[in-house]
Amino acid sequence: MERKSGLLKMIMLSMMIALGVVISPILRIEGMCPMAHFINIVCAVLLGPWYALLCATLIGIIRMMFMGIPPLALTGAVFGATLSGILYRISNGKLICAVIGEVIGTGIIGAIVSYPIMAFIFGKAGLTWLFYVPLFICGTLIGGTIAYFFLTALRKSGMLANLQKSLGAKIYDKPNA
Repeated sequence: MERKSGLLKMIMLSMMIALGVVISPILRIEGMCPMAHFINIVCAVLLGPWYALLCATLIGIIRMMFMGIPPLALTGAVFGATLSGILYRISNGKLICAVIGEVIGTGIIGAIVSYPIMAFIFGKAGLTWLFYVPLFICGTLIGGTIAYFFLTALRKSGMLANLQKSLGAKIYDKPNA
C-alpha cells in the first residue's frame, strides 16, 4: 500500500506540474499569475507542503526555461505553496487557511523577496521593495478564490478525502465509501 501511494503521489505531482505549466499563461501579466496560485493551493492540499514546494519550483524552472519568464516565476510561487500546505495542516484541514497561506507566502513574502532579485541581479530600474506586493496579492486572491471553490466542490462530493486517502495524505474529512 505504501509503495502504491508513493507511485500515485509521483503521478499526481507530474500531472500538477504539467497542468501548472500549461494553464499558467491564462490571465498572466508580469508579477501576476493567478493559475499558478491555483495549482499551488490544490497541490498543497492534496500532497502536502513539501510536494507543493517541489511542484512550484519545477513549474517555475520550466516556465523560466521555455517561456522566458523572469525569476518571478520562482519567487512568486515557492513561499506561497509551502506556507499554504503548512497552514492547511496546522489548521486541521481548513481550506481557507491554505488560501491564506498562499496569499501571505506569495503576496507578501514572495513579493518582497522578488524586489532585490529583479532590481540588483536583473537590473530592473524604478522598483521599490513593495513594487510587486499589489500584483502578487491580486494574483493570489484570484487563484486562491478559484482553488477554494474547486476544493470546496471536491470536499462536498467526497472526492477530496478519497483523493487524499489514495495519495496516502492526511485526511481531515470522512471519505465516501
